[in-house]
Amino acid sequence: MSDSRRVAVVGLGVISCAGTGIDDFWQGLNSEPPEGERRVTDFDPAPYYDNPKEARRADRSTQLGMASAAHAIADAGDLATDPDRCGVIYGTGVGGLQTFEDQVLVLDRKGARRVSPFMVPMMMPNAPGAAISMRFGLAGPCEVLTTACAAGTHAVGYAARLIRTGVADVIVAGGCESVMTPVGTAGFVNMTALSTSGVSMPFDKNRDGFMMTEGAATLILEEWESAVSRGAKIYGEVLGTASNADAHHITAPAPGGAGALRCMQLAIEDAGLTPDDIAHVNAHGTSTPLNDAAEAEALNKLFGPNGPLVTSTKGVTGHALGAAGALEAIAVLLSMQHRKIPPTAGWTTPDPELAEFRLVTGQAADWEPGPSLSNSFGFGGHNGCIVLGPA
Repeated sequence: MSDSRRVAVVGLGVISCAGTGIDDFWQGLNSEPPEGERRVTDFDPAPYYDNPKEARRADRSTQLGMASAAHAIADAGDLATDPDRCGVIYGTGVGGLQTFEDQVLVLDRKGARRVSPFMVPMMMPNAPGAAISMRFGLAGPCEVLTTACAAGTHAVGYAARLIRTGVADVIVAGGCESVMTPVGTAGFVNMTALSTSGVSMPFDKNRDGFMMTEGAATLILEEWESAVSRGAKIYGEVLGTASNADAHHITAPAPGGAGALRCMQLAIEDAGLTPDDIAHVNAHGTSTPLNDAAEAEALNKLFGPNGPLVTSTKGVTGHALGAAGALEAIAVLLSMQHRKIPPTAGWTTPDPELAEFRLVTGQAADWEPGPSLSNSFGFGGHNGCIVLGPA
């Protein structure tokens, strides 16, 4: 991105099972994982809407996104700029699944006339982006990406490109997800994607699937000179982004992690860097047998066995699907701020079948913050990577 406008990250907001707000989230990433289901507990959407009726007319996924956006916008301070130059780029994997399930039951039990007139605006995947733009009067580009588990990363990357190329000056970017519903859970269970042990253990020999979670994360991106001129707190910089496809299988990764490898290479090239410049990788690291093996091979091919420090924060958070990439981008920025990389929770047993790389385990690792990769690889072969640099 050296030949164009620079992109600063000036606000962060998190709603997750590991903590609400960036301080609690950071503490959660460095603590024991929650026991049992990775749900967001004690969440009240009402404070983030003008009135309770508005909150009730939003699916839980949108409520979570709205809350994280409100936290991030408040954190960013005075974004005094033309509303037409401020946009929203958000990501989600599924959309309002709870609303859809509820209304299918209404149809079955009470008939078509009782189906809610709010069903469509509540369940549509673009609802979070629309709601955030209306709530905060952001009239610039407003789009929601649905690229499965890569959606949050793609949203941040695309938002950075819009600022980089002069289309917008400020973008509210991130992702939200809430699909821990009866049908949603059953679908993931029956495709054998979820852990049967109830433990997320990325890259561990005994990994047996991911722990599904819900949540939302939002980053406020601003053109660098604008952020500096108003004295904004800058958490870091989006240095490069990339998106590509495995073009291989609807759920399984490409053999040898070929698509993931190429995506990482493209992001590093976009940042004007080389693999030797990368100091840290927040891996996709879902705790599934095939995906972890493919990513490990891609990391080894790109960096060798003694490359950058790697962690998977999904050991704590579980897998938030379309929100995962945004949560992990924030984890990278907080790692820079605190000069520590959280360990990969749940990991206890090395897997001799995995290609070698430097996984942070046991306790947080001290480091000198430098350019870092955040990886997201989704069903459908959607790959997304962003390179973040310290402020």
